[in-house]
Amino acid sequence: MKRIFITGLLSLLITSVYGQNVEFKSANFKDDKDGLKKATDNIKSGDEFFELGNEAIFQVQSPGLNYELALNHYLKAQEFNPNNALLNFKIGVCYANSPYANKCIPYLYKANELDPSCDHFMNFYYGVALQLDEKFDEAVKAYEAFESEYRKADNFNKFVSKRKRECRDASGAIQDPIRAWVDNVPALNSEYNDYAPSISTDGAEIIYTSDRPNGHTPNKAGSYDKDIYSSSISERKWSAPQQLKGGVNTTSDDVSNNLSYDGTKMLLHREVDGQYDIFESSLNGYNWTSPTTMPFQISSKRANERFAAYSEDGWSIYFNRDNENRSNGFDVMYSSMQSKVQKNYMAAQMISTVNSKFNEGPIYITIDGEKMYIASQGEGSYGGYDIFVSERSQGTWGKPKNMGYPINTPYDDFFFSSTANGKYAYIASNRKGGQGGYDIYKVTFWGPPKAPVMASEDYLLASIVNPMKDNSIESTVEVKKKSFTVFKGKTIDHMTKKPVEAEIEITDNATGKTIETFTTNSATGKFIITLASGKNYGIAVKAEGYLFHSENFDIPEGSADNLVNKVIELKNIAVGSKIALRNVFFDTGKSTLRPESNTELDRLVKLLKDVPSLKIEISGHTDNTGSASLNATLSQDRAEVVVKYLVSKGIAGSRMTAKGYGSSKPVASNNTASGRQENRRTEFEIKAN
Repeated sequence: MKRIFITGLLSLLITSVYGQNVEFKSANFKDDKDGLKKATDNIKSGDEFFELGNEAIFQVQSPGLNYELALNHYLKAQEFNPNNALLNFKIGVCYANSPYANKCIPYLYKANELDPSCDHFMNFYYGVALQLDEKFDEAVKAYEAFESEYRKADNFNKFVSKRKRECRDASGAIQDPIRAWVDNVPALNSEYNDYAPSISTDGAEIIYTSDRPNGHTPNKAGSYDKDIYSSSISERKWSAPQQLKGGVNTTSDDVSNNLSYDGTKMLLHREVDGQYDIFESSLNGYNWTSPTTMPFQISSKRANERFAAYSEDGWSIYFNRDNENRSNGFDVMYSSMQSKVQKNYMAAQMISTVNSKFNEGPIYITIDGEKMYIASQGEGSYGGYDIFVSERSQGTWGKPKNMGYPINTPYDDFFFSSTANGKYAYIASNRKGGQGGYDIYKVTFWGPPKAPVMASEDYLLASIVNPMKDNSIESTVEVKKKSFTVFKGKTIDHMTKKPVEAEIEITDNATGKTIETFTTNSATGKFIITLASGKNYGIAVKAEGYLFHSENFDIPEGSADNLVNKVIELKNIAVGSKIALRNVFFDTGKSTLRPESNTELDRLVKLLKDVPSLKIEISGHTDNTGSASLNATLSQDRAEVVVKYLVSKGIAGSRMTAKGYGSSKPVASNNTASGRQENRRTEFEIKAN
């Protein structure tokens, strides 16, 4: 009798600890048969979508809305009976394959607790929950149990083997995080999905995609279509996100892919008639134009294309394609133009060195063209999508390497967009601690380690931020500084201060070769361009009805992290208007005109030929170093040399006068080196028109 009592007590304790699986049977719900019928009907309806979602996942394809539609039914049944193992399992599977993957953990834990044999795939998805919960050793055991118990899953072996490798890699990597912080950006995120960030080269503007409520009609799953939003940063604060103006957003899913380096164009993808294609939109004033479909070499009729990116030189487009009759999902491909004028693209080529047997995702090419960042579900991932980097050597892309933790986690970590200096990047992730499904995160790279100055330095760093603990066992990916200077600003009218649409020409002063020509924004006058180090640049600004403006920048080899923010005031062609010829150079202390001055003076020749009524004075100016008489003579000689050059190019001498002012008309203080440099200049003034 005592023995029976002990056995009964143990049984009661086991039931209490592990819970009791409640089947959807009339015997369990005698008092609510109507509720039971509604619940079972919901489960039956959900099962139809659930199976479709499973089939897609098995084929390494997107499940579409199927899991979301299944959840809508399952959650209603869950309200009626929250203690059914199989229903908890199915809800967990739906969440595990959604942007809200973290929500799967309690459901799969409960399903396993109620009845670990409720489904053949229980141990596999229990392993998924443990992996997301960073219980990697336990997850491996669950995956191994699945392999031993369910021999019918032979075709599923690649998934199981991959999952076990992910756990082992992540378990080892957590001991050695890379030198980076990953911080959620609350101002950009919502309780919905916010992802696909693309940052401007100066880090001041961002565009991204969100499925937050947008005033459109929800789809059959109750969620909203995706629109593209923008935000700008000022004094370290992001502005409230706004939908892009113009025709870029529609009632379809519009997903941002990549912002061009100058911020004037954007690649995106959307679904049209059941197929995903790549589109391009341009910024015209404040508005983005209605996107146009990319040529058939990129947006084909036989496959889906998504996640496109511009190459650094503007000649190629990189993108994902899922070719027909394939079971490995999306691969990375590229297509190059034969002519930028005609914009005729060649047949797309696959990049075999960067593709895996699983889905490849968003792509980003660095502005120097040396690195490709790819999101992938393939080899080396810690789970879901991880961000990898491939380096180009002798024209060939190398095998991608995992960027490590805390950039990558067991969750989806994808999209990568960097500022020009490489210090900061923005990614999307549905990791723990976010505001919704996918959120936007900022990555701050620390750079190479430095020798500690004092022990308190480490405590100071630790007090600033508490970085998440995760990493990669791959060899550390060193993020090298890029030697670039961001030149940004706007063109405005000198008198009214209103924006002026202008053409800017960037020239290599050493060779006289034009590097880039572009037009500033018609509504704001804004522009942004990134210049490589090791060159002396001439920047000429032209607008109809205005005098041209020139700037000169010398960017030493190896310089980086520079930002030149310039407001360029353009002057009307009116009598009295003056312009400094900043790219006219002389030998030190002499009036010998250097060859690199030719490009600048030739622009003045063109102006004088275009406006034959202009009469000008060429003036030379010096700083106050040396005697006033020598400076006056030197400035006069230099002015006369310029006039002589202009005459040699066909400009009548009667239209010009030469005047040397020495140091009598400074435009800056002579007390500093930079001020004295400003004062050493050649100018022209319109005397008649």
